[in-house]
Formats: sequence, C-alpha cells, structure tokens
Amino acid sequence: MKKNNTIAAFFLILFSVYALPAFVSADTAGVENPVGIVEKLGNTLPDDIVFNDESGKQVNLKSLITRPTIVSLVYFRCPGICSPLLNGLTTVVGRTDLEPGKDFDVLTISFDHREDHVLAASKKENYLATLKREIPPDSWRFLSGDSVNIAKVTSALGFNFMKQGNDFAHGASIMVLAPDGKLVRYLYGTDYLPFDFKMAVLEASEGKVTPTIAKVVKMCFSYDAGARKYVLNVTRIAGGGILLLLGIFVGVLLLKKKKKTQS
Repeated sequence: MKKNNTIAAFFLILFSVYALPAFVSADTAGVENPVGIVEKLGNTLPDDIVFNDESGKQVNLKSLITRPTIVSLVYFRCPGICSPLLNGLTTVVGRTDLEPGKDFDVLTISFDHREDHVLAASKKENYLATLKREIPPDSWRFLSGDSVNIAKVTSALGFNFMKQGNDFAHGASIMVLAPDGKLVRYLYGTDYLPFDFKMAVLEASEGKVTPTIAKVVKMCFSYDAGARKYVLNVTRIAGGGILLLLGIFVGVLLLKKKKKTQS
C-alpha cells in the first residue's frame, strides 16, 4: 500500500508541474510564439534578397552561395548569446580539417536593420583575428541590410525574433545551405563539434536534407503572452529538477522494497 501511495504522489506532482501550467495558460494556447526556430528544411532562399557587404557594396545573397554555406543570424551589438555563438563558430572553423573558401563559406547576417556595414566590418576584423588559422577574407562575410531583406531571409530560414526595447529576444542556431541555396541542416546552440560541422558541410555538398535530432535551442526564455514579454521559464527548470529528484526517490524506495521481498 505504501508503495502505491508513493507512486500516486509522484504522478500527482508530475501533473502539478506540467499539466496544471497548461490549464493555467490555456487562454494563450492559440497565440503563435514569435520567437524561436521553425525548421524549414528543404526550403530554398529567394533570388531577390540583397544585403550590404563589409565595404557597403550591395550584394545579392544568393550569388554569394556557390558552395556549402554556414549562415549565422545575429545582431552585432547583442549582449547575450550572439557573441558565444560567433565564438563557437570561430572555434569550429579553426578546428575543422575542411578548407574555408574551398569546402565551405560562412555568412554572418545581422537581423537588426539599424546596424551598418561599418559595424559589420569591425566585427569581421575582430573574429578573423581570433581564428587560429588563415582563411580567405571572402570565405566569411559579415552582412547588414534593411528590414525588408532581413524579413525575407529570416522567414526563409525559419528564424523568428522579437524586439525588446533596444535589444532582441531570439534563439541560437546556425543553418547549413547547399550550393543552390537549399536549407539542409540546423546546428543548435553555441558550441559545435568538428565532426557534426564536417558532416553538415559534406551533406550540404550533396544537397542532402538531414532532419535534426538534438533540437536544444540555447534560449532560456519563454513568451508571456499576458505581459507580452519573455520571462525565464522557472516552471520548466524547477519542474525538471523536481522530477529528477522524485525519480531518484521512487527508485530508491522500489529498490528497498525489492530487497526486503527477496530477504
């Protein structure tokens, strides 16, 4: 009986942690989350997207994609995860045995229309200086543009963000494009394994679309539709910790019960 009561208590808390919040926020169920990554594998970039390169010259985005291309969407003034993302990208580009400018290219695009080519050039200089290898300058481009073209590329890549004051709420992911501009892979987070990076580039060279298995977006914020802002998802974090502890607790009780039965 005691065993059954323990298990019942476990599932009651499980319900409280996950099911109850769903009922509490049921009135926001129909609100589409405006921030996050919506995978659009197989989608191809439109032909009419135009950005400014580091010199201020207008370039057609599609014309820059002639080999497997890694795209990172950031904003250069970002006080949060953009710097770790670009640091992670810099690290893996430095560690891979593939050759930038030959096997793949990198495009870093600002999704803040207020940022210009001068800031883009400064960021490019900083990140190329931290690389532990020499790469052709044109193999990693830093681009800026207007809101219309930004909307086109973020929509095509499934990258949703939202302005909050002077900054933005957004996720962290790099996208891998085939030479024809087809989206074939997402790599989430801010740290990338050389093996995963290499496989993504090789698959892109073949135009092979690969579904994502590890969809862990490095973004510890969830949208509060009532307050119309992003807040730390305490319920999810606390719930995960509680379930882990309860799982250990129940496991110990069951193990003790089993040992008593055997003795």
